[in-house]
Amino acid sequence: MRIVVDLVRCQGYAQCCFLAPKAFKLAGEEALVYHPNPDDAQRQQVLRAVAACPVQAIRMDRLEEPELAHETGSV
Repeated sequence: MRIVVDLVRCQGYAQCCFLAPKAFKLAGEEALVYHPNPDDAQRQQVLRAVAACPVQAIRMDRLEEPELAHETGSV
């Protein structure tokens, strides 16, 4: 899972910090610091934090597994 926060849109309400404290923290009074790739064990907390953001500044994406490179044989 990958978290993306629009720091321009974020207003520092800190709802995410209360709901997913291992993924989100406030530095000072208003600057949000977050872990962009939290552990999957935090998925429910992060989903709640995304839903609770009053300005919808947080987005959660699934990390795609890298495609395997196919070897091409040349003779």
